[in-house]
Amino acid sequence: MNSPIAPDWDPRAAGVLRDPQAATDDLRARCPVAYSNLLHWSLFRHADVLRVLHDPATFSSVVSQHVAVPNGMDPPQHTAYRRAIEPYFSPERVAAFEPHCRALARCLVAALPRGAEFECMAQLALPFAVQVQCAFLGWTEEDYAALTQWTHANHAATLAQERTLLAHLAIEFESIVARQLERRRAPGQVPSDITAALMREQVNGVPLTDPEIASILRNWTVGEIGSIAASVGILCDWLAQHAAVQSSLRAQPGGIPAAVEEILRLRGPLATNRRVTTCPVQVGGKQLPAGARVTLHWTAANRDEAAFDAPLAYRPERPQEGNLLWGAGIHVCPGAPLARMELRVLLEELLALGAALAPVPGRAPEPAVHPAAGWSCVPLRLAA
Repeated sequence: MNSPIAPDWDPRAAGVLRDPQAATDDLRARCPVAYSNLLHWSLFRHADVLRVLHDPATFSSVVSQHVAVPNGMDPPQHTAYRRAIEPYFSPERVAAFEPHCRALARCLVAALPRGAEFECMAQLALPFAVQVQCAFLGWTEEDYAALTQWTHANHAATLAQERTLLAHLAIEFESIVARQLERRRAPGQVPSDITAALMREQVNGVPLTDPEIASILRNWTVGEIGSIAASVGILCDWLAQHAAVQSSLRAQPGGIPAAVEEILRLRGPLATNRRVTTCPVQVGGKQLPAGARVTLHWTAANRDEAAFDAPLAYRPERPQEGNLLWGAGIHVCPGAPLARMELRVLLEELLALGAALAPVPGRAPEPAVHPAAGWSCVPLRLAA
């Protein structure tokens, strides 16, 4: 019988929850391959994470028994499904959606109070993320509330590790998707939105099954909503804390895309991602057996001094080739072009107000709890 592995850290320890960035920065320096009962083998160094991303044969993405298209697949299966979904995020499709995205952003920004405190996550970040993802897929305003409510319930159940409730919520999400599919299959309906197009998609000449469609739509709703909302909270808080950068971007909005990449490198919207080893392998001086669960820590890798000069400094002009914000290798985020456009447009509309974002004295933002990233609560105010 194998002896249990002594944990190197506890991801749910009070100090880690209080400042996840500082905790993982410390581990990257003193224990770059660390074991915990919750996350098993965690990797914090940029080089180690990049190695995993470029070696899917050794570090498999098939980490669950549930269908996960295509993020839970390895080649050659992944290759075929990836080829089918990439065109949905083409420059043409993203450009065509931008006016609608801007209208949603402008409406939400206009509703923010002037001179009074507001909670950025609840009043801007999450509503924007839900509305733009639903609009991109062709879902109606009636779907916004159901998806928002489901997202809140799923997040709470995930934090509490309530397995029974999570299983129930998975079934509930399948019902949300099923209603979307039924609506488009109804007699006399000839929908032309992206969800309808996905329903007609084929991989290797075989139509996608409903579970495969549901998996893709879960990525394009739940996954994207979480990362976009986290990104908005991070960006707004950071700009509120750095008035000079905020003023510069308001005067020169052309600098927004580079600022987004750099701010989200410094404090990423995604906490971790999983892999499983297919054979025994050595990483960072530690011997991992076949079947070991491996957790990649994105932001810790993106703050690695071995990969970035002065990694904790804000330098939007720095080369971003090593930035793992959108991943790397075969699983690099296919929706990155859409997400980049959405974040750029929201900041353009927010900064165009001319009212400066500012922190609320005595009210610090509250860190999100793993598996979420960024902030759970961001108190801000807009100058009157």
